[in-house]
Amino acid sequence: MRLATWNVAWFDALFDDAGALVRDDGWSKRWDVTRRDQADAIAHVLQTMNADAIMVIEAPDTSSRRSGAAALRHFADHYGLRQRAALIGFANDTRQEIALMFDPDCGSAVHRPLSDDAAPRFDRSLTVTLNGHDIDAVWSKPPLELVYTPRNGAALSLIGVHAKSKAAHGDTAAERARVGVANRRKQLSQCLWLRRRVDQMLRDDPAARLVVLGDFNDGPGLDEYEVEFGQSGVEIVLGTQGDGMPLHDPHAQLALGSRNGARPATARFRPNDGPYLSALLDYIMVSPALRATQPVWRIWHPFDDPEVFADTSLREALLLASDHFPVTLDLMV
Repeated sequence: MRLATWNVAWFDALFDDAGALVRDDGWSKRWDVTRRDQADAIAHVLQTMNADAIMVIEAPDTSSRRSGAAALRHFADHYGLRQRAALIGFANDTRQEIALMFDPDCGSAVHRPLSDDAAPRFDRSLTVTLNGHDIDAVWSKPPLELVYTPRNGAALSLIGVHAKSKAAHGDTAAERARVGVANRRKQLSQCLWLRRRVDQMLRDDPAARLVVLGDFNDGPGLDEYEVEFGQSGVEIVLGTQGDGMPLHDPHAQLALGSRNGARPATARFRPNDGPYLSALLDYIMVSPALRATQPVWRIWHPFDDPEVFADTSLREALLLASDHFPVTLDLMV
């Protein structure tokens, strides 16, 4: 089977309040991209990627007036996608939900939030200690915990993640530094909480088939604040310096081994109309039991993946659809 994670930038802006797709020639929230072109590009990528289940980061909004799951179902119906079922866990106030789109003929999914004293449900709060300071951790986008059961295989525990962005802003260098440190603390506190959930699950069942996937807005060696805090949030969730069972993502491991050299990338940004910058922000981490099955990871990068680069229509669709690129995991179930 194939699992995927994909941050689809401004997906919410392609739908009206009834969840209907707005596919016209008006501008999307993506720079110089129409709503029609972005919607068609997203569908083309999903069809070509052909995953059984996709963890959609920045999925359409869910509120008292809107249903993100309904919007995703309408999108799938319009384009004839096989991933025509959708599940959202705890809704949030950011208009960027975390959702699972999946093919109901290939598997089923159930929202299953866990909780214990060390790691409560992700829609609550938790006090964690970071560098000797107590921090009240909260998730603006609570992770989506679910059980996905393939039609002809053993169940998987999935945790979809969209961690706090660490982007700094402000009018002065001092203000940007203050905001950067504050955002880093929020992001690391979320990752500490998430790692507690991973420890809980692997302690209860060392053979757990666990997948943690999504946009961590972080990676080894991405900013100067990592030196101050000792490690990145990604390393915390992987468990590279802990006593528990580690998770594995080969792209993260490659970045850890080459902090100052070439590394994979899953996102491409152009800040302030300057040159494009690339970053490794999106991951699929697996537990030891799943790693032992020898799964295959792939970043669908329009320039770094030779097969994707050679497919002109797919390459252009990836560039139109989002500033993040999908990551897939192929595994035996």
